[in-house]
Formats: sequence, structure tokens, C-alpha cells
Amino acid sequence: MSIRHRLLAWLLSSVLAGGLIAAGVVFFQARDEANELFDYQLRQLALTLRDRIYMPTQLAEVLQGEEALDFVIQVWAPDGTRLYISHPRLRVPSAAELGFSEEQTPDGWWRVYAIQQRGLTIQVAQPLSARASLAFAAAWRTLIPFLVALPLMGLLIWRLVGRELRFLESTAQAVARRTPRSLEPIAGESIPEEIQPLVAALNGLLGRLGNALAQQRHFIADAAHELRTPLTALRLQLQLAERAQDPADRDRAYAMLREGIARATRMVEQLLALARQDPEAPVESRVAVDLAELAKSVAHDQAPVAEARGLSLGVEAAPAVTHGDAHALRTLLDNLLDNAIRYTPSGHVTLRTGTTGNEAWLEVEDSGPGIPSAERTRVFDRFYRGESAAAGGSGLGLAIVRRIAERHHGRVELLDPVEGPGLRVRVSLPRESAA
Repeated sequence: MSIRHRLLAWLLSSVLAGGLIAAGVVFFQARDEANELFDYQLRQLALTLRDRIYMPTQLAEVLQGEEALDFVIQVWAPDGTRLYISHPRLRVPSAAELGFSEEQTPDGWWRVYAIQQRGLTIQVAQPLSARASLAFAAAWRTLIPFLVALPLMGLLIWRLVGRELRFLESTAQAVARRTPRSLEPIAGESIPEEIQPLVAALNGLLGRLGNALAQQRHFIADAAHELRTPLTALRLQLQLAERAQDPADRDRAYAMLREGIARATRMVEQLLALARQDPEAPVESRVAVDLAELAKSVAHDQAPVAEARGLSLGVEAAPAVTHGDAHALRTLLDNLLDNAIRYTPSGHVTLRTGTTGNEAWLEVEDSGPGIPSAERTRVFDRFYRGESAAAGGSGLGLAIVRRIAERHHGRVELLDPVEGPGLRVRVSLPRESAA
């Protein structure tokens, strides 16, 4: 059911209910006032008859034509003899008590008023059915304005609801006209205050969608550019292997081809990892992750690579627990350790974990050439490789690390080692107990 129909249903039903209640109150008040007026007429009519001279031979001639058929007049002598009755054929009540009373006869209920004057008892009676019809007619006339006003109010409500809901329709049309290349905000100057939060939320969503699409386009363009070079190199290496006549030259060409395939595979894997780590997407599978155990596991997997390069790989793991995506955090640490091993020609690489205040942290420190201070901001950009970077890198490792840290509401810092040259990368994450 649409908002328009719900509003109309509630408003019209409320107006109708309120109108009926008001009409009922007015109707009963008008009826009561009519009954009071009829009682006043009974009393006044009885009072006008008290000064007359009643003679049985003249009474009917004097009063028969003076009274309306809605009233019945009776007069009794002091001894109880009825001197006059205006409608002999009606069975009306006899004088029972002075003042107002209601009496029942075979012809129905009567409203009676009786007084005594000069020994005479004068009674004026009116059928309650006649009073009710007259009171109903008077009360019904008071309802005519309500009956006329209700349809007009319904029509006015219909027009007003339709007019005010046009803003929703225009806003929906403005959103429908948007395309992936036209995500400008919706103008909100003429939008009612109640709809402005919705428009603000839509504008925020359009802004985030625009940023996401722009990042996606840049990512695709950068990936296509970066993949062009290794794929071209693979094609050339394959051609060299096919043309080589000497077995030794062919073996060298195939070795270079295998190395190129490995680099291209590594780049594709990192591209996929970067694409999966959307900074706007919340971490869905949050589990308790012990960073100390994670550091030991990653160091154990990377130990053969470090040993092959002649590096000393150490782990200084203090208890540190956070909540997050265990697979993503492992990818983060894998990239940090891979970068440290790749860019450290000799010396050592150390993994550390610990806690400080409300944060759990992990560090990877190496004794390599480090990163100049001027480049420490840019190295987080995709595909950026500094002048001192080793050959074969893709420039995606630190971009992946920062994106994973942002998804976990953490931060990444590039620091100097405690002693000597190199680089110390610290990732700080919100600290939560394992419980």
C-alpha cells in the first residue's frame, strides 16, 4: 500500500470519525435544546389558559380552533368534572400530578404539564413521538453544515497529500536519471524538511558510489598498465626460447620465462587481494585473532625464503589479541614479511607483537635500505615503487596492508628501526579480549 493511500485512509478516516463524533454531540445537544423548548411551550400554553372563563357550553367553541393538533388540552373543575378537552377522540392521560411528567396511554407516551388556577386544573399534553420527530428535524438541520464540509475536507486532504508527495516523486525521478557517470548530488533547496534526511543519505550514497566507481576505474587502468609490461616480457622470453638453437641458451630462456610467470602470478594474486579488501565494506566474519600465534605461523612459512636469501628471521611475540578477519590479517602480515625479505639484501628481519593501551600491534623490522622520509606517504599508493625498490616488485604490498588495516579500524606507520638502518612497519589494531 502506497504512502499516499495510507495517508489518505488515515486522514480521511480521522476526519470522518471526528466529524461523526462532533455531529453526534451537536445532534444530541440540539435535540435536548428542542425538548427544553417544547417544555417551555407546554408551560407557556398552560399559563395562557389560566385566566379564561370555562363554561361547558362555550369552551369547545373558544378553544377548539386555537390549539395545534400537536397539543391536547384538558380542564377539570374543582370537583373533578372535566370541563374541556381539545381532542375528545384521543385517549390522553388524566391529571396525575402538577408540573411536568411523562405518562403512558394506549396511544403511546405523553409529555404532560399541569397547573391549578382558581380551583381549576389545566393540563397540556404532547405526544412524545411528535416531540421526537420535531426534535430530530431541528437537530438534523444542524448537521447539514457538517455533511457539506466533510466531502470538501476530504477533497482538500486529497489535493494537499498529492501536492506534498510530489516532492517524493520528483526526488525519485532525479535519482532515476542518475547514471554511473552522473552522480552529482540531488538539489535539496525546495525539498521539505522531513525529506531532507533521506535526500542527504542518498547524496552520501551517491558520493560514496562515485568514489568507489572512480577508484575502480583507476584500479582497472593501473592494473592494465602494470600487467602490460610483464605480459610483453613473457611473450618476448617465449620467443627467445623458441628461437634458441643451443640447449644452454634455451634452458636460460625457459628459466627467465618461469621467473616472469612467477612474477606475473604474484602480481595477479596481489591485485585480487587488493580488490577483495574494499575499505568501505565491513568485516563480516569477526573472530578472535592472536597476533602472536599469527606471527609465529607466518614466520614459519616464510623461513625457507629468508634462509635462502641468507637472512636471519626472528620472532618476538608477546600476547596480543584483536577481533577481525583472520585470513585478511594473515594476508597483511604475509605482505609485510614478503616486502621485508625481498628488499633486505642481508642482515635480519624481526616480527614483533604486543599491546599498548587499548591497541594490539604487530611490527616487521628489517635491516634493509629503508624508505626515505619523503617517500613514506607515497609508498601506500598502488603500483608505486621508489627509486631504491628492488626489481620484481609490484608496488601493491603496502597498499594491501593499509586497506586491510583500514577495514579493521587500524592504522599503519612507517618508522625507523630502534638501532641501525632499515625500516620498521607497525600496524595498530583495536584491542579486544579473547573472550
